[in-house]
Amino acid sequence: MPKQPDSGPLYIGLMSGTSMDGIDAALVSFTDHECDVLTTAMFPYPVELQSELMTASRQPANCTVDKIGQLDHRVGECFANAALQLIEKSNFSANSIVAIGSHGQTLRHQPRVARPFTLQIGDPNIIAHRTSLTTVADFRRRDLAAGGEGAPLAPAFHHWLFSDEVRNRCVLNIGGIANVTMLLTDRDAALGFDTGPGNSLMDSWMRRHHDKPFDENGAWAGAGCVNEALLAIMLEDPYFEQPLPKSTGFEYFNDGWVRSKIASLSNQQVCSNDVQATLAELTAKTIATSILSHAPDIDDVLVCGGGAHNSDLMSRLRSYLSGVAVTTTEEHGLHPDWVEAAAFAWLAKRRLANEPGSLPEVTGASSGQVLGAIYSGGC
Repeated sequence: MPKQPDSGPLYIGLMSGTSMDGIDAALVSFTDHECDVLTTAMFPYPVELQSELMTASRQPANCTVDKIGQLDHRVGECFANAALQLIEKSNFSANSIVAIGSHGQTLRHQPRVARPFTLQIGDPNIIAHRTSLTTVADFRRRDLAAGGEGAPLAPAFHHWLFSDEVRNRCVLNIGGIANVTMLLTDRDAALGFDTGPGNSLMDSWMRRHHDKPFDENGAWAGAGCVNEALLAIMLEDPYFEQPLPKSTGFEYFNDGWVRSKIASLSNQQVCSNDVQATLAELTAKTIATSILSHAPDIDDVLVCGGGAHNSDLMSRLRSYLSGVAVTTTEEHGLHPDWVEAAAFAWLAKRRLANEPGSLPEVTGASSGQVLGAIYSGGC
């Protein structure tokens, strides 16, 4: 018989990031200032669908309205299946689950164009209908409408869960793009932004040269040598000096960006292994510089996301952040693989309570916004 929760109300968070490898799903219980992750699962996209998503997002000029509509439906089915399988795995009653928070799959994020927009697909109507559960989705566009970047959104959750009265903390999420949340004792609100590339450039380079989705433990990068001339050219990119608020994505930092920087080298050859090492160094250096420039007295860096498992990248980060306790969020109660999914479960909870889910100090919106649209469950 399905169980009933012993603690607070249950929510499901569904998240797929810029790597587009699949859906992270977490069943979460919330109390006053605690997040209890009860059941988790990662559901890979079918290989063909992942390929189509990558092509649609990386080659938007060749993506038709019909293709977007078809992908929206297919991703919606994948998200619905993920929720249903998670519930079955959990052995909790579906009736005990208040709502699903679905981030969807980002195809395009353009907050700084003349007509700002962001596009997350994965039709929430399908999720709500298939699961019979209230589904909250489309979290980013309300913040964009209020003049914000629509990203990053996790800092409000980080502030709620990880703030400390004594120690200056930074929550560092290394997904495809890296973003930080500064939780400083002399500030009432969090400060957060995208630092630049996380895993995205390394993953893309790995796919190009080894046909693998990522560089496991950073082994290939660790075997190479940093090309200092190439690193210097990459660090000159204006994004790294752009004032806050700021957010970015694969629309900007992608394989084309890497190849353009390599082409800037004056007749200098650089082997692919050394490029990977340089990309790892770029990621570590830009993250560390961003942290120290905004919080020179930082005490703790709590790492989450896929990059937390890259031992080479973590080693590079620790070398740049000497004297700082660089750990993962697991040492503070939440496994690094499930922070983002838990964040969108929490944002669904906030939406149903009609409470703001964004921080204007982070996104640049005119005020904190109640995020997400509600799709009722049932028949």
